[in-house]
Amino acid sequence: MYNLAQVFAQGAIIGFAIAAPVGPIGVLCMRRTLANGRSSGLASGLGAATADAIYGGIAAFGVTFISTVLFSQQFFIRLLGGAFLLLLGVRTVFSVPKGLDRRPERGLAGDYLSTLALTLSNPVTIVAFAAIFAGLGIAGRGGDYTAAAFLVSGVFGGSALWWVILSSIVSVFRGAFNPGRMRWVNRVSGIVIAGFGATTLLTIFH
Repeated sequence: MYNLAQVFAQGAIIGFAIAAPVGPIGVLCMRRTLANGRSSGLASGLGAATADAIYGGIAAFGVTFISTVLFSQQFFIRLLGGAFLLLLGVRTVFSVPKGLDRRPERGLAGDYLSTLALTLSNPVTIVAFAAIFAGLGIAGRGGDYTAAAFLVSGVFGGSALWWVILSSIVSVFRGAFNPGRMRWVNRVSGIVIAGFGATTLLTIFH
C-alpha cells in the first residue's frame, strides 16, 4: 500500500523537473506572456502540463497499446510537430506588435490547444516517464491504479506550478516592453522556436 501523499509529491517533483528546462514551449510561453499578458502565457503552459499528464498517464497505467501506436507513428507525429514549430517561428519573426493592450487573436483556448498539440508531438516523452516511474517502483506494480492516478495528478500539478511561476515572473517585466521592444522579442523568440522546429525535422531524417 502506497502513501498517496508521498506518491503525489513524487509526481509533482517529476512534473516540475520535466517542464522546467527551457525549450520551444517555454520560449513560446514567455513570448505570449509579454505580448498578450499572464493569462495567455499561463494557458499555453497548462496545455503543456496537460500533455505531460497524458503521457505520464499512459506510462503510469501501462497502456501498452496506446504507447505502441504512438511509437509506430512517431515519425509522422514529430514531422507535423517540427513543421508546425518551424512555421510558427517564421510567423513570429515577421509578426508586427499591435500594442500590449491588444486582445490575443487566437484566444486562451487557442493558446492552450496549440501547446497541447506541440507537446504531444514528442511521444518519446513516454519513455522518460516510464523509466522514472519504474525507478520509483510505483507504476504498473500490483495494479494499484489509485497510486497511479495520484502520481499522474502530481505530474500535472508540478508541471502546472512551473508554468504559473514562469508566466508570473515574466509578466512582472511586461510593462517594460513597448511595441518596439516587442518586435525584437518576436524576432529572437521566433528564431529560437524555428530553430527547435528545424532541429526536430533534421533529427527525424537521420
